[in-house]
Order: sequence, then C-alpha cells, then structure tokens
Amino acid sequence: MRIISLLMIITTMLLTSCSQTSKVKKPYNNPLIVGFNISLDFKNLKKGHISEGVEYVIAVADEIKDEIIAISDSKKSYKNTLLRLDDIYNIIESVWSPGYLMGSVHTDEDIRNEGLDASKTIQNYMTDLSLDENLYNAILVFSKTNDAQNLRGYKKKFLDDTLLGYKRTGFNLSSEERNQVKEALDRLTDLGLEFDKNIRGAQDTLFLDEPELNGLPDNYKKERLQKNGKYAIDMSYPSYRPFMTLAESDDSREKLRFIFNNRALETNIEVLNNIIRTRIDLVKLLGYRTYADYRTEDRMAKNAKNVWAFENDLKVKLRDKAKKDLVAMMALKSKRTGKKLVYNIQPWESDYYENKIKIEKFNLDSEEVRKYFEFNNVTKGLFKIYQLLFGVRFEEVENASVWHEDVQMFSIFNQETNELIGNFYLDMFPRANKYSHAAAFSVVMGKRTDEAYQKPATALVCNFPKPTEFQPSLLTHDNVETYFHEFGHLVHGVLTKSDLMSYAGTSVARDFVEAPSQMLENWVWNKESLALFAKHYQSGEVIPNILMDKMIAAKNINSGTKALQQIFYGIYDLSLNDGFNPDGKETTTDLIKKLKNEITLYPYQEGTHQQASFGHLNGYGAAYYGYKWSEVYAQDMFSVFEKEGILNPDVGIKYRKIILEKGGTVDPLDLVKEFLGREPNSEAFLKSMGI
Repeated sequence: MRIISLLMIITTMLLTSCSQTSKVKKPYNNPLIVGFNISLDFKNLKKGHISEGVEYVIAVADEIKDEIIAISDSKKSYKNTLLRLDDIYNIIESVWSPGYLMGSVHTDEDIRNEGLDASKTIQNYMTDLSLDENLYNAILVFSKTNDAQNLRGYKKKFLDDTLLGYKRTGFNLSSEERNQVKEALDRLTDLGLEFDKNIRGAQDTLFLDEPELNGLPDNYKKERLQKNGKYAIDMSYPSYRPFMTLAESDDSREKLRFIFNNRALETNIEVLNNIIRTRIDLVKLLGYRTYADYRTEDRMAKNAKNVWAFENDLKVKLRDKAKKDLVAMMALKSKRTGKKLVYNIQPWESDYYENKIKIEKFNLDSEEVRKYFEFNNVTKGLFKIYQLLFGVRFEEVENASVWHEDVQMFSIFNQETNELIGNFYLDMFPRANKYSHAAAFSVVMGKRTDEAYQKPATALVCNFPKPTEFQPSLLTHDNVETYFHEFGHLVHGVLTKSDLMSYAGTSVARDFVEAPSQMLENWVWNKESLALFAKHYQSGEVIPNILMDKMIAAKNINSGTKALQQIFYGIYDLSLNDGFNPDGKETTTDLIKKLKNEITLYPYQEGTHQQASFGHLNGYGAAYYGYKWSEVYAQDMFSVFEKEGILNPDVGIKYRKIILEKGGTVDPLDLVKEFLGREPNSEAFLKSMGI
C-alpha cells in the first residue's frame, strides 16, 4: 500500500523549472505548496489548503500538457516531450501524496475528508489525462522520431510503458468508447474511495464482563475498563490481536471475530459488487478477457494464467505442512477440552492454539517475549541495522511541523559524504479515525531536476500499543516483524536514485513491491541482529539465548496454515476478477465460504462477510497474489545475506545500489538476477517455511 520534531527538509515535488516558467498564480502561504526541497508545514495545515493545492497543481499540469502539445512535430525530443510528461506526474504527486496521507491520519475530520476528496479529484484528473487525445498524439509522434528510436535504458522503458498505458486506456478505440472507458475509471475511483472510507468508519466495539477477559494481562484490561464496569474491545489491531491470541473464552473470541469480519457489512457488499461490475465493463471495452488479465499485463506475472499456476502450485506444496500444523492444534484442543476426538480448529481458535503450542512445546510465552521489545529499544535497534547495512545515518529533526504530537520526523544522510538523501516520518500509535493498519505512505517522490535531486520522503503509519501510565509500549514479535517490513518499504522509497519520478522508490511492478520489505523481515529472526535491540524493558537485560532459541524454533509453527490463508486471499481476489459474475447465482459470500473451506483447512464462520472489510480487494484488485509471489524473490535475495553475513555492509550496499536505488528503472527480474548472480528459484522460500 502506500508511503520528527519535525521541520524536515522535505521536498514537495515542485520542479524549479515549473515554478520559474509557470504563469499559474502560486497560492500564498499554503503548507503544501512550498519551494524546492523545503519542508511541508503539516502543523499549520487548515481546511481548504488541500483543495487549493489540488487546484494549483492541476492548473500547472495543464500548462505543461499544453506546452507538450504545442511543440511542433519536427522539434519533439525526449527532454521537451517525454521528460515533461514525467514533470506532470511529479507536480500532481506533490499534493496527491501528502493529501492522501492526511486523509488517512489527520485528526481533523474536515481535513481527512478533504484529503480523500482531493484524492478523488486527482484520480479523476489523471484519468482525463490518460485519455487526452492531443497529448497521446504528441507522445505518439515523438515515439516515431529518431530521438525516440535511439532511446536506451530507463528512457526507452518509460516510452514503452507510456505507450502500453495508452493501449490500456483504450487508444485503439473510438472517441465514444474512450469516453466510456473514462466513465468506468472514474466510477472505479469513486467506488474505491467509498469502500475504503466505509472500512475506516466502522467503529464497532464489543463490550464484555471481566470473566470473559480471562487470559489477558492486567494492563490490557485496565486500558479498556469502562465506568460501568464493562470492558470495551474495539476492532483496532492492538485490541483485536491480543484478545484472539490470549482470551480463554472460546465464546468471546467467536463473538469478536464475528464482529471483526462483519465490519462495513451494511455498505460494502454492494460497493464491492459495483466495483466488480465496473471492472467487467472496463475490460470489455478494452478487449481483455478479464480484469485479472488486464491487471497483470504490466506486472511480473504478465497474465492471470501464470498467477493461477503460481497459486495452485504453492497450494499443493503447502498443504502437507498445513495439515501437520492442524494436527498439532487439534491435539492440544483435545487435551484442553477433554474430548478424545477433535475434528477441526475453528477460525477463532487458530491464534489461541498457536500461542498455546508455543507455550507448551517451546515454553514460549508471547507476553514474556513482549517484555524484550519495548518500542524505543526496537526503534534504536532497527535504525542501527538499517544504517549499518545501507551506509546511511538517521537524525531526528527537532521542532518539525507534523500533524500530531506523536509523530516524529527524521532525515537520512549518506555516511560517506554526509549528503542529505531524504526524510521520513513515524506515526506509530493508534488514535481515533486514523488509518488502522500498517503502511508506508509516499510524501515526496525522488526525481532528478536541472537544479538538484528532489529529496524523497515517506511516512510510516502503524498502530502499535501506545505507552500508558501502566507500562511502556511493548511490541509483540509480530509487531516487530511488521515494523521491519514496513520500514523496508520506507527505505525503498527514500533511498531511490531514479531520474524519473515515475520509477522512483516503490514505483516498481506491483507484484515485486513487497519483496524488498519482506526480505528485511528476516532480521527479526536472527540472533545476531536480535541482540542489538531485544532488551528487557525494566532490567535492560539482552534477550537470553535460550529465549531466542525458542523463538526461532517456534518460527514455523502454523507456517503452513498461515501461508494457505494467504493463498486463500490471493485466490479469492483472483476469482472475483477472473470470470466471477456479481449478478449470478453465486454471491461474493458464497465464494468466500467455498474457498475458505477448500483451501485453509479452517471452516467458514457462518454469518461473516470478511470481504466487506478486506481493503485489499479494492487497492490490490486481482493482485493480492503479489504478497506470496514477491516473498519467493525476497527469500532468494536474503539467501545472499545468509551466506555472506546478516550484518555485512558490503552485501547491504550492493543490495541498496541494485535493488533499492534503481526503483522501477529496470525490470525487477533483471535486478534480482543481477543481485543474485544467477537465476532466481523457490528453494530459499520453501526452506524458510520449514518445508
């Protein structure tokens, strides 16, 4: 998905050339419209600023577009045509990215709504831009020039990708059909924003009595105790995940999961149906077999057939491991319940019994483990590892302008030259109406300009347990893994050296974008790296070797069932977009029930509608497979670190220069081959699963 006392030297993507030559009046004192490589003033963002910024960047983008169109055919060049097209994308992103972030995290409802509305406006504008016949003709004319024919490397790739993009928006169609394409794309934008907004707005809470919280730590209970003596369990992950893992009451876990998987039910089932209908309408116009084929065409997979082969292959290879996982949980359930014959594990029991296995088989208590992962210690250790590997230095920006007091901002410098590379924000704790998962949001994208390099910036948004009067922020090991993962997205975005914004940072093939972040999860499973930050929050004692041994030994508990769950999500997403009829006899609920029962080994929980709150069905439509697809490449790349040293800076710098800096300028398969020095394979992935 997308990407400190804080006056960060963060850029806004305004090119100097644009601001110098533009006749569009620049807004006065707008925190989002600032000079080149100047910080965004989030603290002083007010209602109206985002909308004003959108109007401005669209006007400047139109001006650049008109300049491109006006150039005579004989004078068209890469610099005045194709590069200026990237300038359009850059100026638009300068407000789109921070505006979308504010729509997800700002405390002011008006600003959040304005950010989401702005995203809708910009997406509609980008649709219009992609369907602009005069701009298309200008690019097409340029593509036939000698200058275009002589392009090489990322420049040629950008031209090829641009022409493919025009094909994908219907430029082989009549003007009437292209208008229909535009209507469909606009409709998808509106529906997608509605779908996401409904999920964020779902504020369900389960109120329970104290006996129903048996198994949960005292601090968890204290934080949720209400004046009437009830305990409020909301749907945020710091609330939901511990409950599903630790609560002794089967009935309470069942109730909570039922509510959790019915969020946005009243609104999003029909919204999802309309998304699917509109996708079908779109690809019919464009001449694709299905939306899945359309969606995968410009990715590593290339088509839905290859994705089906990938998913089905893994489904088979993972099933034996998943069955072993299930047998272990059923044995423990039998012991706990006194029933000799246990035939299944319910979906609200899996996290609970996984934790019990860790305790019984490995004497691994997740609450004991948490005591060694205090948030600040983890952050320091994570920083140390990333700085060592990639030859960079992080420095907090004092008195920076941020959107909430919890947010921190940092600058990244090159260790050798002390050059400022970019910046990042950390917004790590939950609050009302904030984006409820973990993601890296782009704030500024990298780009080469005539003046200097545009310094990128990324915001990391998480929802880890917030420090309270009772105890500091103690992370689960899963939280720590998430932290390393999302920070992997962050460095991918900030360490870019792409000349074009279109290929900067995480602007890579969507089914590869998770690979760099997944690869960096491995550092939370290694003794050498864990010793750098896993310290008891009270005594400061480094996590004992015996506890690390238990954690590592327990790593692949339920690895099979968990991986099959991901395969299930991928196949469900693919199925909805590869022949599913939303107006047929089978509903989206019928399909999720069928696939859940067929793939995961867990029975479907009757009455639930998980698809209503499964946000990836919008953002990742027909592309959720990318998580496992990219993990295969991630583990293969990690095998180099395993061989050469997990903290080896030479390997880290090599990885930074080949994988992180190049972004989307080179096909990802070629980047992986260059880093590995060979063809990639799945051996390391299967080994990591304990297979």
